[in-house]
Amino acid sequence: MIAVLRTHQGKVRANNQDSLLARDGKHPLYVVADGMGGHLGGNVASAMAVEVLAGLDLNQPPAEAVLKQAFMKANTSIWERQLQDLSLSGMGTTLTAIWEDQAEILLAHVGDSRAYCLRQSQLHQISTDHSLVGELLRSGAITAQMARNYPYRNIVTRAVGTDATLQPDLLRYPKQPGWRYLICSDGLTEYADTEQLARGMALPLEEAADVLLAIALDGGGRDNITLILLEVPS
Repeated sequence: MIAVLRTHQGKVRANNQDSLLARDGKHPLYVVADGMGGHLGGNVASAMAVEVLAGLDLNQPPAEAVLKQAFMKANTSIWERQLQDLSLSGMGTTLTAIWEDQAEILLAHVGDSRAYCLRQSQLHQISTDHSLVGELLRSGAITAQMARNYPYRNIVTRAVGTDATLQPDLLRYPKQPGWRYLICSDGLTEYADTEQLARGMALPLEEAADVLLAIALDGGGRDNITLILLEVPS
């Protein structure tokens, strides 16, 4: 796929705790990680997670067991690191990865960063939010409108490195010429609703990435913003 990447520390944060990866190869890999755990911990956790996934052998076709094992390795590394260094206590990261095959993608996901697919002008969120708000939405306890202003919407219920064990979501999803995918941290989705994302993603690829970043910055930019926008060539 054709890939464009953007990352920005935003207008409020002193540093950028997001990490991203785009590795070319026979089976390319794209990753976004949004770190948490204070000024230092978030940086360390997201960088550690991306470093582990960067070690995948991209000559082999995407395999659920291999990608899950990489997520587990990242989880163990971060978990053990914070036990050894109290200054990093509580750190963790979201982790969303797309590993590309010929006719489909393999998605692995933990946290509240998101993956989307735009096809036939319709936007579909293909990841599941591991967050308090996500759980409340799925249970019907709150509406989508209520979720946008819910006071605890930043509480993540599953993250890499915050517990000794981890269960990532794994999903295969088809790809067709002209389809687009987006992986992004919540620094974007905090400000861009589904309609804004769909309109932005439909623009020429480089312009689309710039417009999506501008939406988050113009909305306030209170968090780090990271996105990888992908297009299946026609």
